[in-house]
Amino acid sequence: MLLEDLQLFVRVADCGSITAAAAELELSAAAASAAIKRLEKQLDTLLFVRSTRNLRLTAAGERYLIHCRNALEQLCQAERALQDEKGEVAGTLAIAVSSDFGRNLFLPWLDTFLARHPKLEVRLQLGDQLSSFYRDQLDVALRYGKPQDSSEVAFKLCSLRRQLCASADYLARHGWPQTPGELSLHECLLYKRGERTHDLWHFWRDGQEHKVRVSGRRSSNDADLARRWAVAGHGLVYKSRLDLAEDMIAGRLLPLLPDFDGEPLELYMLCPGRQHLSPAILLLRDFLRERITEQLARLETMPGK
Repeated sequence: MLLEDLQLFVRVADCGSITAAAAELELSAAAASAAIKRLEKQLDTLLFVRSTRNLRLTAAGERYLIHCRNALEQLCQAERALQDEKGEVAGTLAIAVSSDFGRNLFLPWLDTFLARHPKLEVRLQLGDQLSSFYRDQLDVALRYGKPQDSSEVAFKLCSLRRQLCASADYLARHGWPQTPGELSLHECLLYKRGERTHDLWHFWRDGQEHKVRVSGRRSSNDADLARRWAVAGHGLVYKSRLDLAEDMIAGRLLPLLPDFDGEPLELYMLCPGRQHLSPAILLLRDFLRERITEQLARLETMPGK
């Protein structure tokens, strides 16, 4: 039985398509189909039910998939253990990061991290849509909000709040809002995650919550665009202080409603399970905590703080 056949079987199951899995692994669809048939013949078991439009696992295929994942992961752990014995961090880390945090902070930080560990490779996935660890073959995901899946290992990187901001140009033309209630009179820049638009903004003062439904002419499924639109003077943006930090430090965006606290947030680094933890992942966790602490400290030293 070939290791490549087992890897292909897992990818076909995750993709739900022989053609898609073959493209990922740089195989022809015919070669991938032949490999699956070869594996089924060796096992004397049908792993997939095929039709002209659909491909799904049989009951036997679902059971076999669990064992295949475990076997492949054990092989990866064995390889990592050998690297640990050599005293070096090597291999590939597949990381999913949100668009704004990823482009504007994580990318330059990643350069430093890779310089420290020259035998480590990274495969980066940027975007605001939630990813699947198994479908997308991820080792790590950086996400705002508490994890929903109890089987995942979650490392909290920081606690912070959302910040309301706008450019000096926008404020010169439209005035400075003084209370959350005034936001309905302003052009607000919105972004979507899945089918949900973040148009209900929460603020707190003296323990009392203030909620306001906002609207605007611009919305996107990429949260980075909301920040870029704000810098260009098109409206108000309400995002993580970490995402807006560089723009506030540089003066491109000005913080608003200083007497109100923004919505609390937590940034997590997630892994699919404890068995997936590696020295490289733990090093990345510690590195990110260090960088985030430094970045938030820079915000606290801004004039007016």
